[in-house]
This record gives sequence, structure tokens and C-alpha cells, in this order.
Amino acid sequence: MMEVRLGTEAAPGRAANEDGALVVGDLVAVFDGVTQPADLRNGCAHTPAWYVQCLAGKLGAACGEEPDAALPYLLARAIDAVAGEHRGTCDLGHPGTPAATACLLRAGDDQVEYLVLCDSPLVLDLGDRTEVVNDLRFDQVIADVRQAALVPGAVGTAQHAERMKTAATRKWEYTNQPHGYWIAAADPRAAYEAVTGTAPLHGPGRVRRAALLTDGASAAVEQFALYDWTGLLDVLTTAGPAELIRQIRTAEHADRDGRAQPRYKRHDDATAVLCLFDEGKPA
Repeated sequence: MMEVRLGTEAAPGRAANEDGALVVGDLVAVFDGVTQPADLRNGCAHTPAWYVQCLAGKLGAACGEEPDAALPYLLARAIDAVAGEHRGTCDLGHPGTPAATACLLRAGDDQVEYLVLCDSPLVLDLGDRTEVVNDLRFDQVIADVRQAALVPGAVGTAQHAERMKTAATRKWEYTNQPHGYWIAAADPRAAYEAVTGTAPLHGPGRVRRAALLTDGASAAVEQFALYDWTGLLDVLTTAGPAELIRQIRTAEHADRDGRAQPRYKRHDDATAVLCLFDEGKPA
């Protein structure tokens, strides 16, 4: 039996939330739309928020039609369906076409299945250890791009905005390329490049808790070091996703210019989903 707790919040000052979440049956998913500099053309009239909402809707529809299909197949169907919504009006071949990370989890009788595409991690409580499922290719590939773009104390300055624009165009060179990283955009093949796996729901090493996070929520650990991954699960369990996001906002405000923690944005959209599992009786 799975209990789901969900929280999502747009970055302060942003009208639209570019994160998204989905709970349909035993499938849970979070998505993080790729923010592009406002004056950077990408061949598409649609926003990251539009893309994320469409992708979530198409994934839910695909799951409803084929609930037992493999997760990469379902995500590929959703990506292709969204592409069909704007193929006639937008340049889907442009590397900056709207895109999103994806983190999916589906609970079965004996195990959970998961899929992680780009930098939205999955955190699993396996009793005696906490395991983090990451797709590390994005961070590995754009490490030098990130290093050049992140300057302590520069967040919110004109210099920072120009560096972000340069970083965005440089990342396009690696987007959905074999030598780069993969993300949900217009090419359904990206779904089959995701990190996938399973974890048991019974026995001593079973999954007790799972957290699906966008990087705006994983920043609590990865960026601000507020606690470790087990501590993040504990906050989600005892206080809920809204409290996790509140603590992240406090950390963002405390370092507004990114002097202590250089980052791309002063604030980021944040989404966290906690899944709690009751072992019950094995099927």
C-alpha cells in the first residue's frame, strides 16, 4: 500500500510554475521544465510550464491506456504525443525546444520500478541505508559550462544574466546527444536513455519511503547542505513537502546574491513527492 504526499511551489516572483507532478493509480512522477533566458530564441512559441503540463497529461493518458507497459515506453509515448501538439507550429529540431527532466516511480505487488531522466533525483529509504538514484550525465557533461557561469555574489546582476545566456546556448550542443545528456523534449528516444531499475517492497531491504524531487527541492541537500538525504526524508515524513520547500526558501533568501552558494537562479521552482509504503502481506 502506498501513501503519497505532494508539494510544489513556483519560485518567488515567477507567475508560472515550471515544475509539475502526477499521481495516477500506482504511478507517481515529477517533472522540471528547462528555464530559458527570456531573450533567447528557441524556435517554439510555448513555455516550459506548458510543456511540463502537457507531458504530465500525456503520461497520465498513456498509463491509463496501458497501465502495465514499461516506464520508458510510457514516457516515450508521452514525449511523442506532446511533440504532436506543436510539431506543425514550432521548430522541434531546435536543441532549445521546450524540455523537462523526469522522475517516475510505479508501485507493484512485489517491487517498485523507477525511471530517472536528467537531474531530478529519486531517494529510497531501504531500511539500513538510503540510496539516491541520479542521472549523472547532465552534471558531468556541463561541469565546465557550470563552472564558467557560476560566479559568487553575481546572482541577479547583468553579468550573471549574460553568463546564463551563454551557458544555455553551450548546453544545446550536448542536449539529447550520445556524447551529451538526455532529457524529455521532442525526441521519444530520450526515454530509453533514462536510468531505470527496481527495488523490493518486501523483506529486510525493502523500500520504506521514496522521495521524487526536482532540483529546486534536492537543493536542500545538494546545494545548501541543510541535512543529508536521510534527513530530507525525515523532514518530508514528519513535517511534509511544504516545510521542506519553506526551509529551502529561507536558505535562498539568506544567500540572495549567491555569494555562499553560487547558482543559476536566486530562487527555483521546487517540487517534492513523498511515497510511504506499508509492507502488508506479500502477494
